[in-house]
Amino acid sequence: MNMAKIYMVLCFVLLTVAGCGPQPTPPADTGKAAIEIQDDMGRQVQLPGHPQRVVVLSASFLEPFHAVGGEVVGRPDSRTKLPDFAKDAASVGAVYQIDMEKVLALQPDLVIVNKGMNEKLLPVLESNHIPAVVIDMKSYEDVRREIGIFAKITGETAKGDALLQSMDEKIQQVKQQIPAQGPRAAILHSTSQGISVQLDGSIAGSVAKMLGFTNVAAGMTPLEKNPDAAPYSLETLVEQNPDILLITSMGKMDEIKGNMDQLMKSNPAWQTIPAVRDGRVYYLPQELFLLSPGIHYPEAVETMAKLVYPGVFQ
Repeated sequence: MNMAKIYMVLCFVLLTVAGCGPQPTPPADTGKAAIEIQDDMGRQVQLPGHPQRVVVLSASFLEPFHAVGGEVVGRPDSRTKLPDFAKDAASVGAVYQIDMEKVLALQPDLVIVNKGMNEKLLPVLESNHIPAVVIDMKSYEDVRREIGIFAKITGETAKGDALLQSMDEKIQQVKQQIPAQGPRAAILHSTSQGISVQLDGSIAGSVAKMLGFTNVAAGMTPLEKNPDAAPYSLETLVEQNPDILLITSMGKMDEIKGNMDQLMKSNPAWQTIPAVRDGRVYYLPQELFLLSPGIHYPEAVETMAKLVYPGVFQ
């Protein structure tokens, strides 16, 4: 065998051995890319990856989180009906009295906290090295922002974008059917403890503003413990002279209506208010206006519009 042939054989052997030998292993894709979230307390929260054991401390977070691919291992009890997908998740107690032992026992890698209600639990979570994101979900602007945060947490940003587009379109369809300038509205929240006035930051206030209504309580000094409400005064209400009266409530609707009817009959001053005199007093359903309607905001907008403009939606 001449030298040229020997050389060619050696080259072929070397190439074969090199091809069959161990190849460099590409870095494993663990799906653990770091995620940074700015929550509604302005905190920068670092997550090592997409959480797998999430506990939410408000039932109003369940549907928006689920809509962008999120699953929870724990949630609070709810005054309203729980969605079927959340019924098997462990209860962590009442929303106003979260049982932290139950939360910790679930070994969560993320807890979603309701702003204005559960921030006091943050030190316990931090001491146990459990990341927490604080969320405020009242107005529609809040809901839109939180869907974006939830989609970032789950990694399903496309689902979040599609959901927001669908919600915006449904709301716009309702708004196109009603006057751009709506009536002057007073929004009252009635409970067994009394009455308060709802401002634009409340759920009903947010929906009314979206429909072009003017909240007669704009500019009133908020309650110290609730920035979205103001003190109720019949004298002030008479001066504000609203065209319509929107009433949200907590409790049995029949009892609330009975109490309000009795209240309006007890003082002739009520009959000087155009909304009462003209029979334009509307009671808003608790399932949409007591807790944040979340992804059902379009339904809340349509419900209020149908109450105020019944002839338009026949």
